[in-house]
Amino acid sequence: MDYIFVFLGFVLLVVGGEFLVRSSVALSFKLHLSKMVIGLTVVSFATSAPELLVSLQAALNGFSDIALGNVIGSNIANIGLVLGITAIISPLAIDKDFYKLNWPVMMVLSIALYFILKSNLQISRSEGLALLLVLFVYLFILIKRAKKERGTQPVDDSIDEGLSKTSNFKIIIWLLIGGVALYGGSELLVSGAVSLAEGFGISERVIAVTMIAVGTSIPELAASVIAALKKEKAISLGNLIGSNIFNISSVLGLTALIQPIAVKSSEVLTNDIFWMIGFAIILVPLAFLPKKFELGRKRGLVLFIGYAIFIGLTISA
Repeated sequence: MDYIFVFLGFVLLVVGGEFLVRSSVALSFKLHLSKMVIGLTVVSFATSAPELLVSLQAALNGFSDIALGNVIGSNIANIGLVLGITAIISPLAIDKDFYKLNWPVMMVLSIALYFILKSNLQISRSEGLALLLVLFVYLFILIKRAKKERGTQPVDDSIDEGLSKTSNFKIIIWLLIGGVALYGGSELLVSGAVSLAEGFGISERVIAVTMIAVGTSIPELAASVIAALKKEKAISLGNLIGSNIFNISSVLGLTALIQPIAVKSSEVLTNDIFWMIGFAIILVPLAFLPKKFELGRKRGLVLFIGYAIFIGLTISA
């Protein structure tokens, strides 16, 4: 039964996430926001909803290891699994915003998270608020830069213009379906994962950084792989790094604001977070050596093998 709960939880998170993205984009058009602003803010936040609901549900139920492990594991999966597989399928172009803005912000947040957790062994409400403030500053800079470069930047075709014609009734229905599916999915996934961990004698932390993290990253993985296979548009490395930024600043920030997140397993600080920082750091040499601004198949394979090693060591520890 626990396997069924986990599977249904994954399915509901994917369905809920899709409905939430569509309804959010449609609502944004009604509010006369530009596609650029929608892409940088609304879509980014909506795609982080599965991680947010799972982490919040886990923290409120007293499973802080799942709340933390979900975000740290998702950030590792976004680079090692999602980016790795996508690059193996189709080489990725790396834009200059990677090293000028997105990567530095991701590194600052990743290292800041380590020191926050190490100093108090928890993320307090005030620290959660600080993480959210960093997000607002990042979004302000992002939107300002995008407006300045709008004339030279390609249009983001991932946002469906047809959603601008969606009726208010349909938007409300989509929002309700998305919200209920995300809530139900997070409930089933957390309860099923905790039961599985107890049954196999595996810690909640291990389940969180492996199975739950991959589950909440499924929407990004599916979208990236489909786009790479169809060769419809270039997958932006910035989008995946942006997802990691949102996971730390919005998911952990909002969760800590509602319910402080405590460190219960020492491995979070001695192992998991160093893997997350390591995967972030390795992107720089991969981006510049030997051929600049392209993440090809060999580099994608390096990331994927690194992720496989992480999963193997985590489960066997």
